[in-house]
Amino acid sequence: MKALILGGAGYIGSHVCLEFLTAGHQVTVFDNLSSGTEENIFPEERFVHGDIMDYGALSNEMAKGYDVVVHLAAFKAAGESMLKPEKYAVNNIAGTINVLNAMAEHNVKYFVFSSSAAVYGEPSYLPIDEKHPTNPENFYGFTKLEIERILSWYDTLKGIRYAALRYFNAAGYDPKGRVKGLEKNPANLLPVIMEVAIGKRKELQVFGNDYPTKDGTGIRDYVHVTDLAVGHVSALEYMIKHDKSLVVNLGSEEGLSVLDILEEARRITGKSIPAIITGRRPGDPAKLVAGSKLALELLGWKAKYSDVATLVKTSWDVYKHHCC
Repeated sequence: MKALILGGAGYIGSHVCLEFLTAGHQVTVFDNLSSGTEENIFPEERFVHGDIMDYGALSNEMAKGYDVVVHLAAFKAAGESMLKPEKYAVNNIAGTINVLNAMAEHNVKYFVFSSSAAVYGEPSYLPIDEKHPTNPENFYGFTKLEIERILSWYDTLKGIRYAALRYFNAAGYDPKGRVKGLEKNPANLLPVIMEVAIGKRKELQVFGNDYPTKDGTGIRDYVHVTDLAVGHVSALEYMIKHDKSLVVNLGSEEGLSVLDILEEARRITGKSIPAIITGRRPGDPAKLVAGSKLALELLGWKAKYSDVATLVKTSWDVYKHHCC
């Protein structure tokens, strides 16, 4: 099948591209390179330098005939979204509407959407499953939830089948070392730890050590980016087989604390990785863990690479390639 992968030069997008290529699909990457990098574009792919805000560019590309669009071209910094909601509203919501309208114009049937666990907000219970109330606590999460609502209408009115994949914390790199491009200005825990390890940052800030957890630091569900990528291919296969849309969590179902990852990083890198304890960030819950039983039931999907050692080692392999 012909796949158009929006944001395919980015961190998650490049791993998704790998899995689509491995599954035998033809891949075109459509990316403005604002956060992606040409280093992440593989020789087997066709590359289009384009922006989802440019409806003409989207329409011209989709006129070439695609079976599926995979959408990873969103702004994703939750904190920034609270300071610049207009930026997130325009790119994430209006940009996605551009994509869907171009798909409808050119009869592209399948849509795989990078959604987020941020749609849930503060957990009412753990693990969080797909029946959990959706009450985003940041504007980024709001944009993802609004897009999911729009998708259900385009399914009903335009026949576009969609998979909304609610990610938890993506981490790690391709275990075979095929993705080498680093994230630009990362804000997530593991890449920040890696930047301290290579000397790019002075120290790690640990936001709170007084949570009611085993070591006082926050616990999150980290899912290996390769596991996420496999989930995208599995979601497309589900839609083709069943001709229906789905909303599903992709998480490891295992909680790792900040100190779990920090200590493993110190062990694997052999670096001291200085860390200081600072105050809690507003709105940060003590623990977030996914329930991914539905993904196993519908897609046969289960995280395989999301143990702490693999998460850290695959990250370190890429970061030391850039520094050492």
